[in-house]
Amino acid sequence: MNKTSSFRSGLLLMAVVAAFHSCAPGSRSQKDAGVPPEGSYASDVMFLKQHGIETFELVSADSSARVLVAPGLQGRVMTSSSDGWLGKSHGWLNYNFIASGEKSAQFNAYGGEERFWLGPEGGPFSIYFDQGAEQVFANWRVPAEIDTEPFELTSKSDEFATFQKSFDITNASGTILSVGIDRTVNLLHRNSAEGMLGISLDPALRFVAFETVNTLRNTGEQSWNPENGFLSIWLLCMFQPSETGVVFIPFRPGSEAELGKVVKDDYFGKVPAERLVVRDSVLFFNIDGKHRSKIGIPPSRALPLSGSYDAGSQLLTIVWYTLPEAPARYVNSQWGAQSDPLDGDVVNSYNDGPADDGKVMGPFYEIESSSPAALLSPGEETTHIQRVFHISGDPAALSAITQQLFHLPLDEITSVF
Repeated sequence: MNKTSSFRSGLLLMAVVAAFHSCAPGSRSQKDAGVPPEGSYASDVMFLKQHGIETFELVSADSSARVLVAPGLQGRVMTSSSDGWLGKSHGWLNYNFIASGEKSAQFNAYGGEERFWLGPEGGPFSIYFDQGAEQVFANWRVPAEIDTEPFELTSKSDEFATFQKSFDITNASGTILSVGIDRTVNLLHRNSAEGMLGISLDPALRFVAFETVNTLRNTGEQSWNPENGFLSIWLLCMFQPSETGVVFIPFRPGSEAELGKVVKDDYFGKVPAERLVVRDSVLFFNIDGKHRSKIGIPPSRALPLSGSYDAGSQLLTIVWYTLPEAPARYVNSQWGAQSDPLDGDVVNSYNDGPADDGKVMGPFYEIESSSPAALLSPGEETTHIQRVFHISGDPAALSAITQQLFHLPLDEITSVF
């Protein structure tokens, strides 16, 4: 079932919902009520409603910013809009999977603009493989607690929502970890975002941003340690790919002898040189959704900002994440045997494309960030914060932002590939 036919079958439902929202803050006039255009925020809201996925909105009373949250999917941010109800939908949704109504024993790939996961994915302390199982795709599964089970909604307003979850989970070494999670999703106002980024936004630019505050707690009686296992907070943002899309990630410059390698680029085979360009202090990654590939930046090189730009839609996306003040170690999510389970990445980007069997899940692209390994004593906790900013409009105004934050004019980004 494709998305278009699904919409036609639910025409009456959508028309009613659209008419209701036509009077909401940030919406357009009553004449726009009805079936919204493909790719719009309204289109995605209605699609999810039609297929039984409960959502609610965080809405700014003084702008057209909207953020859509699904409590039943771990407080996941499904998508957002900087231009009201009929504006562009920024998150990627897996329409075919959602419309099928199917459930997978491995991974229910709904999509979403930011989902909460836990690391490590692979290695001796993986929570995605059973003890003794070979770490290959046939044995991989996402724990239900971060796949299909809801987080409890504990409080909510027009501009924030908080969630909680507690559970026990067993890693690939047989250690039982008792886990407590707190998650808050905040809609960010323009003036707050300007202060956070240290920039001024041209009033003509369209803007939406949100922040998630994620706390992981050891609620058990045993310490999480390098001998028995540990976890990390892992936040994954799924966005729309584009022929003109580029991810750019600044990094700490310096020699490999001093700081180690700049980028891990062999997750799915080495990334071809025409798809990954590394310069003195920034790298560029092609996100056209046509070649399955992934990159990662180690803690010795990581900085707290990354971004993407799509020249076709004149959309700048900025992702900010917390970094510890002191050096820290990160979980290694490589599948199989590992020489060091604490030799992992801080920030990753993934470009979807055909797998070995030729099938494509998306396409989509991701920007991901992780907390340091949570080596926690009983009762201790760690917090990881991530902020996502979408800014669109005049390229000259956007170039001023990339120049200030990344020391990159926009034309340098757009001319790489």
